[in-house]
Amino acid sequence: MYTIFSRNKVVVTSMLCLVFLNSCAFLSGQHLDKLYGKQQVVDRAVKGAIAGPEYYHDIKPIIDNRCIVCHGCYDAPCQLKMNSFEAIDRGASKDKVYDGGRLLAANISPYSAHNTGSQVWREQGFHPIFNERKQGPEANTAAGLMYRLLELKQQHPLPSDEILPPSFDLALNRDEQCPRIEEFDQYAADKPLWGMPYALPAIKDSEQKIIAEWLKNGAKVNYANLNPDIDKSEVERWETFLNGESMKEKLMSRYIYEHLFLANVYFSTSSAPSRDDRSFYKLVRSKTPPGTAIDSIITRRPFDSPATDIFYYRLQYNKATILAKQHMPYLLDDNRFERWQHLFFGIDYQVSYLPSHDPAVASNPFETFKQLPVTTRYRFMLDEAQFTIMGFIKGPVCRGQVSLNVINDHFWVIFTDPLAEEKYQTEEFLLKHSKHLSMPAEKESSALRPITSWIKYSQQEKDYIKAKQQRFDENFSEGKKVDISLLWDGDKHNRNASLTIFRHFDSATVAKGLIGDTPKTAWVISYSLLERIHYLLVAGFDVYGNVGHQLLTRLYMDFLRMEGENSFLKLLPKDTAKKELEFWYRGEEKQVADYINELNSRDHETSAIKYTTDNPKKEFFQLLKKHVGSNVIAPDIINSQPALPTFFTYQSKLQRLSTVKGIA
Repeated sequence: MYTIFSRNKVVVTSMLCLVFLNSCAFLSGQHLDKLYGKQQVVDRAVKGAIAGPEYYHDIKPIIDNRCIVCHGCYDAPCQLKMNSFEAIDRGASKDKVYDGGRLLAANISPYSAHNTGSQVWREQGFHPIFNERKQGPEANTAAGLMYRLLELKQQHPLPSDEILPPSFDLALNRDEQCPRIEEFDQYAADKPLWGMPYALPAIKDSEQKIIAEWLKNGAKVNYANLNPDIDKSEVERWETFLNGESMKEKLMSRYIYEHLFLANVYFSTSSAPSRDDRSFYKLVRSKTPPGTAIDSIITRRPFDSPATDIFYYRLQYNKATILAKQHMPYLLDDNRFERWQHLFFGIDYQVSYLPSHDPAVASNPFETFKQLPVTTRYRFMLDEAQFTIMGFIKGPVCRGQVSLNVINDHFWVIFTDPLAEEKYQTEEFLLKHSKHLSMPAEKESSALRPITSWIKYSQQEKDYIKAKQQRFDENFSEGKKVDISLLWDGDKHNRNASLTIFRHFDSATVAKGLIGDTPKTAWVISYSLLERIHYLLVAGFDVYGNVGHQLLTRLYMDFLRMEGENSFLKLLPKDTAKKELEFWYRGEEKQVADYINELNSRDHETSAIKYTTDNPKKEFFQLLKKHVGSNVIAPDIINSQPALPTFFTYQSKLQRLSTVKGIA
């Protein structure tokens, strides 16, 4: 009885506190309204000269230096992104982006932070951090959340202790406060040390004065001269290419867009003095044609319906600050232009209709793009395989647990040869089994019964793997086995042929080459697997989706990882493959172990490679390096070479460090 009473008392007390705080916020809001008027979105753009500080010239460098590290990606506290003026003007929200228990998808698009007016964001619950009441120095400071948060840090700097006090919560999933301006007085009283930058030293006095003056003057921005004229001809050239009239050209452009929508596109003709000063562009869909102002079409996923029969592919100048954790550069130059001309128009095929944008079709690239030759699609992705794989690591997620907790800390990736895909008629096989390759994105974010859906997708995957194994057995019987010739050699010059992935807790790096000592696992990726990874974790993943969507995505990625590992194991001797598999999945539940054993069962030896050592896995990669050549897989001088001469100062130290062994 006492426990029940105590719990009820806590609940009642909490509810009373919540009512009290809401009442205080309401009264504070009324007070601000009385002093400075009702809130109303303010147009802060000016065309002429600005008296005092201006965003791009004076404020952006400070924000980039002190704020972007926390407020630059989807995981920004309170959804306050500060990598562009539009994102800052959008404001903040009490709703979390990474919400594992969200039953309904958030009413927001991952790709609209820089393209939607602030009024729309107010209607979606975002509150301003600039003053949106009557403009003037007094109101802009007293009713401006950004000013008040910076001022709070000045008034209450960090303690001088070497370690922060426990009142600072630095956990990734900490409870965020996200006060509105109406709630700020209570926030400051409760958390006086929680001024901005949070848990960091205050910004310099000189920078504080500049920002304070800018905020007092109404936080003005001047967009003049942002678009570099040097790229105008290149933008026109590529927009013309991407907006052809024929169905073949339209299907090509849709394929390119759905694979490059996250890219930071740049041109080789840029006159920027350094790589850091290059101009970048986003490939977008627009209601307006080339030569006119872009009116972006905002959707949750790139394959969602544009809601109009007529739209155009445009290159939109990216005003946002480039962050390393999201940066996916993609070069458009003469070589790329000629390459795409060859891939999409140098092969004889017909496009007789344009595919639907219905999610059941659009989420399945094997249905949507079945009129495009597989060799065209596969080579398009392989040309920049590092970019393609990087998509599921740097794509729609900043805190990448959803995609990264299914991979190892260090592994290598190699690819099947496009010629082998042609030889063994992958195109015909995928056309026959495309229905088995539907993915969670077809349900958008409406899947509320993930277990039922998982059973469906697991059965589809089993059916697909069974058909794939049958096809494998037909092509590689006792008399004909797989060997290194079935792997892509980068056409003897493309270093995308081998990749190394390093996981760093909730982010990762993709590097060209085979770097480090021989890893525990490796993937061999075919066209169908590469395409599914992209449409599962990049094109089809919704960071604002509900728990069903995110759980299904996580579970489906397990299938894809195991499929890549299984293809690698077929290149090893049967006994070695069995031992590797048992080591990789030791301690798994029986149901999982049974599925893995079924996936990797084989009656006969499948590898034609003659191994001579007691470490076939390491031997395989040595043979692969010789087969491909050093132009494609550059030597790893730190991890796999003889001791370096002493004049290689830092390299030799790193080489010694790489040999350190310890207990796991």
